[in-house]
Amino acid sequence: MGVDYYTVLKVGKTASDEDLKKAYRKLAMKWHPDKNPNNKKEAEAKFKQISEAYEVLSDPQKRAIYDQEGEEGLKGQVPHPAGGAQGFANGGGTTSFRFNPRNAEDIFAEFFGNGGVGGGGAFRNFGEGSSSSHMAQQQRKPAAVENKLLCSLEELYKGSVRKMKISRNLADPSGKTLPVEEILTIEVKAGWKKGTKVTFPEKGNEQPNQVAADLVFIIDEKPHPVFKRDGNDLIVTKKIPLTEALTGTTVSITTLDGRTLSVNIPEVITPGYEKIVPREGMPIAKEPGKKGNLRIKFDIDFPTRLTAEQKAGVKRLMMGGAAS
Repeated sequence: MGVDYYTVLKVGKTASDEDLKKAYRKLAMKWHPDKNPNNKKEAEAKFKQISEAYEVLSDPQKRAIYDQEGEEGLKGQVPHPAGGAQGFANGGGTTSFRFNPRNAEDIFAEFFGNGGVGGGGAFRNFGEGSSSSHMAQQQRKPAAVENKLLCSLEELYKGSVRKMKISRNLADPSGKTLPVEEILTIEVKAGWKKGTKVTFPEKGNEQPNQVAADLVFIIDEKPHPVFKRDGNDLIVTKKIPLTEALTGTTVSITTLDGRTLSVNIPEVITPGYEKIVPREGMPIAKEPGKKGNLRIKFDIDFPTRLTAEQKAGVKRLMMGGAAS
């Protein structure tokens, strides 16, 4: 079979993509020539072999050919009766396939981004004339572009789908930038809070030899005329006359999804009193089906003046209440 790529990466035949990534990350960092100044030749050979093994096994088509035909079949070196490279039979048909390993440094740069060996981002060229410094440059990513997304309290209560039209520049292979328009869909989840971030990877402007920035929308809340949000709770303030504060009242509240709540309050309402209505606040995004509370506060309308007769009446009532 020639070189056993599974042995090279120290993984089993059933290794998953994640297993392969972990194995390559560990071995490539260990055997990178820049990490082995005292045994560069051995390191170069190992590093190339590790990168080639990862390139083959991480690609489903190459891996399938390798598993059936071995390294020789993968590289088209099995003699064919008519000469040339042997095809790989797939479902009865024959697919012509010839594998030419990529430069080991290019694979490394693509896998690690601009971190490189030791995080410096500079790759040493060796072997076949690497384009890794260009690859590393391409991986540079500017800071994310952030935009506020104003949402009404109703949207954050019920959830909504927002379509955002964006304009951005795309770079073509010649280095020119062209403006394009695009529609992005944002699914606002019920219960999301101010500050929640929605990220669209690499949807910012492109520049030559540079990865596009991420586009980030940050949820913000529009002020509401009736309700104020406090975490998962909703607060509403009701103005009532002094008589109702003393004798009890019923308040009517239209919820953010259009229902009418009728809340009976038989007790005396003193300044600072709050009536709690459980599970009528905002939905809790991380706990579907659960809601915070509705907190009703009161603004008691005290009369500005009383007649002598009214004052006497109030005194009689209060004294009587105290005596009883």
